[in-house]
Amino acid sequence: MSSGLGRLLIIALLAGAGAALCVGALEFAALISHRPFWQLPFITSIALIMGAPSSDSAQPRALIGGHVVSALAGYAVLWLCGSGEWAAALSVGLAVVLMLRLKVFHPPAAVDAFLVVKQGLGLDFLFTVVLIGAVLLVAFALVWHRLSDWLIARFPIKV
Repeated sequence: MSSGLGRLLIIALLAGAGAALCVGALEFAALISHRPFWQLPFITSIALIMGAPSSDSAQPRALIGGHVVSALAGYAVLWLCGSGEWAAALSVGLAVVLMLRLKVFHPPAAVDAFLVVKQGLGLDFLFTVVLIGAVLLVAFALVWHRLSDWLIARFPIKV
């Protein structure tokens, strides 16, 4: 195996390990908080920030901003239209428009708007799940990527 392919394999394995560890932590948080949907807004965010960390959508501003803006879009539609299928669809569309306009586009976050409307979630969801979860996810990603970079630099692939 060439050193380039070996490096790519190590990077992929570290990304996968980070994603698995982070999802496991979310599952644990859902279990102890008795909120089974706690992890839903973040599963695809984890895949994005672990697998494509340099993409614009994986940056902290997009991850946190996208989740918050999408949840707020859901609350606006829930307040104006109530809960229902068409309202949920409208909330996702509004979330995409707002994320793009505010330059915090994070596609996985659109599910926040959907969940707020479909589940009729209270504002506690915004503060106890969305905001805290997004900030913790950014913190985990920063630590994980620094650790991964250190491991790759410390233990280079030899041919």
